[in-house]
Amino acid sequence: MEKSKHTAGTEPVLNADFQKTANRVSIVTIIGNLFLSVLKLLAGILSHSSAMISDAVHSASDVFSTVIVMIGIRLASKESDKEHPYGHERLECVAALILSMVLFLTGLGIGIEALKNVLPGAHRTLQIPGRFALAAAIVSIISKEAMYWYTVIHARKIDSGALMADAWHHRSDAFSSVGALIGIAGARLGFPVMDSIASLVIFGFILKASYDIFKDAVDKMVDHSCDEETESQISACTMKNPQVKGIDLLQTRIFGNKIYVDLEIAVDGSYTLQKAHEIAEKVHDDIEQDFPKIKHIMVHVNPAKNHS
Repeated sequence: MEKSKHTAGTEPVLNADFQKTANRVSIVTIIGNLFLSVLKLLAGILSHSSAMISDAVHSASDVFSTVIVMIGIRLASKESDKEHPYGHERLECVAALILSMVLFLTGLGIGIEALKNVLPGAHRTLQIPGRFALAAAIVSIISKEAMYWYTVIHARKIDSGALMADAWHHRSDAFSSVGALIGIAGARLGFPVMDSIASLVIFGFILKASYDIFKDAVDKMVDHSCDEETESQISACTMKNPQVKGIDLLQTRIFGNKIYVDLEIAVDGSYTLQKAHEIAEKVHDDIEQDFPKIKHIMVHVNPAKNHS
């Protein structure tokens, strides 16, 4: 006897809140990045700062990445249909993968350009940047760090991998601006090569963030099981029911940002079909209430062995 329930009743409401929050965050960051892109581009041109122009391009790439996030989350929030009975959550992972690639390529561009400038003799041709570039770098650092925390808080709230990836893109831009600030300050003090050295360090941070985002998205796409702590909590929730004699099987898998559970419980073999069904239903409802991330639960009932 099995009790299976798909939380379709609450899915539209949850998806609506998920998409609403993601869109609001994305629109705020798009406006912020457009402003910073224009500010840094003007500062770079007027103050003769190649580092600030590169930073402006980095901010412009954030606009592109946020648009990808919005598209990915919109597709992932679609309700289940005949062709996709388990939903579309993995499309958000696809968006996160694209973002990791954008982040990697952006960082690679910064690293290559910095390496060229570090080569002997290259830094001698660099111009000394003006104060406007220095001020723009400070504004960028403060703004991008604020965008990072704003996005992270909401990404954790709705458990969005793509939104979290976008948050790290904001932080990578903040790191880039820190490098630009150090480089501009160093250049104004007579050490123009500091700009490129700082950019190489930033390149390492960006690569690390890109790898973490990529790994997290891949784990969610290959039916990775939940962590041991979550499975232990599901087991404990199941065993709270005094009529459950044991757990014969517990399997979990992560599908996008949702969890699917296959559970086999042991009950008194003398119970009627109706009684066993009621126990399975109660176990299902208890787990669903305690674990909102669980989208689908299959509860199978076995007769308890050696029951006295």
